Amino acid sequence: MRFLVLGAGQQGFAAAFDLARRDGARDVTIADIDLGRAEAAADRLRAFPECRATVRATAMDVGNEPNLIDRLRGYDVAISAVPYFLNLQLTRAAIEAGVSLCDLGGNTELVREQERLDAQAKAAGVAIVPDCGLAPGMANVLAAAGIARLDRADTVRIRVGGLPLKPKPLLEYMIVFSMHGLLNEYLGTATVLRDGRRVDVETLTEVEELEFAKPAGRCEAFVTLGGASTMPWTYEGRVKTLDYKTVRYPGHAAKWTLLRALGLLDTEPVVVEGISVAPRAVFAAAAEPRLTFPGEEDLVVMRVVVEGVREGRRRRITFEMIGRMDVARGMTAMMRATAYPTAAAALMIARGDAPFRGVAAMERALPPEAFLREVRRHEMRIRETDVAIPTRRATPKGARARPAGTKKATKRAATPKKKPRSASKAGRGAPASSRARKPRARTRR
Repeated sequence: MRFLVLGAGQQGFAAAFDLARRDGARDVTIADIDLGRAEAAADRLRAFPECRATVRATAMDVGNEPNLIDRLRGYDVAISAVPYFLNLQLTRAAIEAGVSLCDLGGNTELVREQERLDAQAKAAGVAIVPDCGLAPGMANVLAAAGIARLDRADTVRIRVGGLPLKPKPLLEYMIVFSMHGLLNEYLGTATVLRDGRRVDVETLTEVEELEFAKPAGRCEAFVTLGGASTMPWTYEGRVKTLDYKTVRYPGHAAKWTLLRALGLLDTEPVVVEGISVAPRAVFAAAAEPRLTFPGEEDLVVMRVVVEGVREGRRRRITFEMIGRMDVARGMTAMMRATAYPTAAAALMIARGDAPFRGVAAMERALPPEAFLREVRRHEMRIRETDVAIPTRRATPKGARARPAGTKKATKRAATPKKKPRSASKAGRGAPASSRARKPRARTRR
């Protein structure tokens, strides 16, 4: 099998590494607009003893390559780890070249445009799988697996985030992919399912608390853009509630809401001392170095919960993972959790384990259970549970419902009242009524 990885950045490098160490991978070429960076990545890959495939480096400017179609020919699958706005052009070129493509996506509207090329991809016999990675990506396929295991699914909750292992004030956050990508997630509205229909919800809202095992611990989750990808369209009318929220340490959403309210994330230019500047561009340039901590370890947390009915009983299926940095290889948790599932998808397509042809995101393009087995071979330690959800007993008509979380009062046998002592035994100088012992009120427990 021959693979082409476009982009020699962190994700491209990690994807190339994961492909080059797999059985059956004969040739892995890593391409970048900067030949020096591509060669450095290739040299580093060759130094890993587990990378048995032939690793090559080449220069390629995807946005301005006149012979892009010819340069894609001959590979089984290409992986795009270049900026998302190049993926539509790459999709057209891959279809023309007869090469399957997996991309790291990043923009749902562009993915919807790629989907319009579905008929052409089918005719060419290729699989185009946009929005690969962690979320969107692996988390969406796990949600699809949970839905398929139920007779009827009604609720899907996807919670994913990248966190610093040792958070630093003030934001308790570190850049784990791209500053502009991060800001894009925090702006605009996200598409979710409510009552089975697509609705738009403002980002940074609907904050909820949740708890993960250590070292992550207590976190919060809130609505962000793009994580659900095409799932609201895929499951509209079939699932009642479906949403994606990003996980951060507590207080993150409130801080970024303030920055947004102050206009610091706006793209509309303002004039400062006679110079027109976009506040977002200035903020990104100033904030990124202050949120970048080279060598610091990161975490990835993921929790996918699917609820519904199977064989007449309500069930809750949960997939959960806490990913850590591979310090020995220099692979961050986010690199591993994003690139390795993408490499797993590319391998499944190249081997014929994913017979899909056309254009579709991962939850429709890949068989969920086969992908789950495959991604576990790529160091994704996913824990899953499948438990019954206790059903609430219906309250009889006319009866008062007991508040949730309170205990039912138990009826105790009445204690006989003691007779008050006579005046002669009550004590000197005090009225008999004040000396009489009053019966104690019974408390409900």
